[in-house]
Amino acid sequence: MSDIEIRDDRAAGRLEAFAGDEVVGHIEYFVLEAPGHALVPVHTIVEPAHEGKGIAGSLARELYGIAEREGTVVAPLCPYVVKWAERHPDEAPAADPELLRAAKDWLVAHPGRF
Repeated sequence: MSDIEIRDDRAAGRLEAFAGDEVVGHIEYFVLEAPGHALVPVHTIVEPAHEGKGIAGSLARELYGIAEREGTVVAPLCPYVVKWAERHPDEAPAADPELLRAAKDWLVAHPGRF
């Protein structure tokens, strides 16, 4: 995994994993502003040729790291990130149920976003 670089493209709502100049995986997310601030991952995708190399887990770990550095939380809607968080409770604090509801409502209100 040392040859993978992870970059946050906040404007595009993508946390991307690069191998050289090639994007080999990403998490699509949005920033929830109310009722509280949260990063909300919706999809995790790893290119088929790069599956099984720990890229998805590295992306999830970095998303939680970004949230911690920014003093915010992650409210995961992506099934992969939900499972990853369950396996890593020391790195991935559980999201407030109210934030999760608000994130789901935001997604319904923005059907073309993802």
